[in-house]
Amino acid sequence: MQVGNKSYRLEADIPEQVPVFPLSGALLLPGSQLPLNIFEPRYLSMFDDAMSSHRLIGVIQPAMAEAESCKGPVEDLCRVGCLGRITSIAETGDGRYVITLGGVCRFRVGGEVEKGRKPYRTCRISPFLGDLEAGDEGAEVDRKALLESFKAYLDANDLEADWNSVERASTQTLVNSLSMMSPYGPAEKQALLEADNLRVRAETLIAITEIALARDSEDYGRVLQ
Repeated sequence: MQVGNKSYRLEADIPEQVPVFPLSGALLLPGSQLPLNIFEPRYLSMFDDAMSSHRLIGVIQPAMAEAESCKGPVEDLCRVGCLGRITSIAETGDGRYVITLGGVCRFRVGGEVEKGRKPYRTCRISPFLGDLEAGDEGAEVDRKALLESFKAYLDANDLEADWNSVERASTQTLVNSLSMMSPYGPAEKQALLEADNLRVRAETLIAITEIALARDSEDYGRVLQ
């Protein structure tokens, strides 16, 4: 996995402990990018420290009471997050950072490290080494079904898309971009993150979209009644 100027190929390329950024409803996937606006002092400190070391931050969701399966060794955090490398950082002049994280690999939380003097949290992690390998380009993804689902969602919500760009995008980019951009809740985002491979992620996204469309249709029907 090449992210910015750094290549991640082996388990030895991934630190055993990383600072974690709990962020509800956010989804970072390997090979994708997540823009962030950082303003809390503890997270400004976290990004300062990361910039002076390995430039890696673990993006993870807080645990959800309605999704027991996502809970891990740290009670208030989900069991799986995604490691991101700081690929760009800009100071705004009013105390904020505007940052872009490039997705490196998913990780499983092994436990939390005692805070010590740091204002932010750090966890021990086990990386998903398969994410570091070049390979899954989405050959098994039903691209046609994915695009039909995407179009149905746009039509139902009176939205438009640049279809020329959509058609040109690789299947891997399409699946991951739609997953990250999708307006679904934390539990759905976590399911997309934990999908075993690109095909399963695409199928999960289609299923979530179909459920949302059916629910909206039922709500509309009840209003008419």
